[in-house]
Parts: sequence; structure tokens; C-alpha cells
Amino acid sequence: MILTSSNTLENKEIIEYKGLVTGESLIGSNIYKDIFSGVRDVVGGRTTKYEEELEKARDIAFESMKEKAESLGANAIIGLKISYDNLGGTMGNTILVTAYGTAIKYG
Repeated sequence: MILTSSNTLENKEIIEYKGLVTGESLIGSNIYKDIFSGVRDVVGGRTTKYEEELEKARDIAFESMKEKAESLGANAIIGLKISYDNLGGTMGNTILVTAYGTAIKYG
């Protein structure tokens, strides 16, 4: 499955537009990671635990989106976008990762 942020596929003909597909993933942080992250930020280090968790959440969102596209008979997703939203409030430090794009069939 090809994923691209472009609205076209170079050297490929789009045969059919299958529709919008989305994938979501939630990531929650815990107090220990929060404390460790704060210490790393103060001393100038990178918060690699958060980066790893965000990467996992993004991969889950991509996989979900690809499964939906495949169920429509698509073999690519174009116009791919991804967003990160901090739900905060009653959800604590929960981050919603959303991936979306247009499922297509190319030949």
C-alpha cells in the first residue's frame, strides 16, 4: 500500500477514488514518564520515551487507515495528513493521533 501526502502518484494513473479513510490512536502518559520527561527537558535532553510512544501511536493510526483502504479495494492513499491533539481535561495527558487521506486504486 502506497501512502503519500501528495495528491497524485508520479507515473501512475488513478483509476478510481474510493473515498476518505481515517485511522486513530490514543496515547496516554503516566506520572513516571511525565516526571522523567520534565527532568530531561530541564537538563536539555530529548524526551525519547514520548517520541517512541508517539511513533507507536502514529503507526497504529496508519495501520488502521490502511486496513480501511484495503477493505474498499484501494491500493494507495493520497493526500495523507496527520494530526496530534492533546485531549487534556478529564482524559489527563491523552494525545489523539489521527491520520486521514483519500483511498484510491491506481493502475
